[in-house]
Amino acid sequence: MFGKYSKVVYGTAAAAGTLGLVYLVGRDNSPAVKPFPDIKSKHSLVAKHVTLDKWNKLSNVKTKTSGFTLEQAIACAVQFDNQHCGIYAGDADSYKDFALVFDPLIQEYHGIGPDATHTSDMDVSKIRGTINPAAPVHSTRIRVGRSFNGFGLSPGITKEQRLELEGLLKNALESLGGDLAGNYYPLLGMDEKVRQQLVDDHFLFVSGDRNLIAAGMERDWPEGRGIYHNKDKTFLVWVNEEDQTRIISMQQGGDVREVFSRLATGIEAVGKSVKAASGKDFLLDPKYGYIHSCPTNLGTGMRASVHIDLPGWTKEGLDKLQERCEQLNLQPRGTRGESGGQTGITYDISNKHRLGYSEVELVQCMIDGVNRLFLEDLMLQKKHNLF
Repeated sequence: MFGKYSKVVYGTAAAAGTLGLVYLVGRDNSPAVKPFPDIKSKHSLVAKHVTLDKWNKLSNVKTKTSGFTLEQAIACAVQFDNQHCGIYAGDADSYKDFALVFDPLIQEYHGIGPDATHTSDMDVSKIRGTINPAAPVHSTRIRVGRSFNGFGLSPGITKEQRLELEGLLKNALESLGGDLAGNYYPLLGMDEKVRQQLVDDHFLFVSGDRNLIAAGMERDWPEGRGIYHNKDKTFLVWVNEEDQTRIISMQQGGDVREVFSRLATGIEAVGKSVKAASGKDFLLDPKYGYIHSCPTNLGTGMRASVHIDLPGWTKEGLDKLQERCEQLNLQPRGTRGESGGQTGITYDISNKHRLGYSEVELVQCMIDGVNRLFLEDLMLQKKHNLF
């Protein structure tokens, strides 16, 4: 029936590193492994770090929290040919159960050593200076991802876990007071007027991202998902999108300190409220920091950014701006997001790193880098006779 694999057994499978799973067993009593996948993204980190030897050791492992597999984790790199990283974790267990793949991949992406540890620091008083008031900054936005223990991450979370988590977060968010007080809007059954207003405010996250679909993050859409914002629309929380939560502080202008301070207050308030109701803490690993579904977001999970006009750099060329941002440990994007492209002279400039630095260090890097880009832009405007 099974060719060279003659029977199915249950129970311990020590060679595969897990318990209680079902395996095909060969006539020599060796556990069967799934065929090695055809990884379409040949130059991805997955293609480099998912070797045949590692696949043979890990392909039958299923995680305890959500039953996630390595095959599910690398689905994007297998399906698409344009991935740089190409892997997602289905739960916190994934980072341990598939450490043979995740550890070297994370170290290479983030440029850290095997003995690196994470340090968190949200003390706004340690930030030096601010963005030059003369810089043409439209808005400032800082976001982090946070996950809670006991639940799968978005690629692996079960429907029951997702609904339970949404309920916890809805109650936690609607208990917030002061400047953070607001309302939670579930995506399921959302009133059309509310939906349109969230679209107009550029708050609403939507389905259809092929990477998120391939990774399993849009299962049961839109059930168990929603958006919270305060009355001033300066504090937002996305529930059960790419991460269990995306906590966001934002406002017009370039007052990074105020945005960061509000974010720190909001993170603490949400964490305390969920802890009081359920006893569950944020998922925090001493080595990899705050746990996220995408390993590129490990550590702080923070992206501190401004929208700023850079006409001089636009004239100089996007490739030159990208090169300069790399030198400053910054990341330039179009104002329509990571895949939305660039139009006009307005750019989204943010910190590049997530892991290996504290939150304060990353915000400081963004402030200092944006100030440098602004001064250089003035010189480039002069060079290109723009004023």
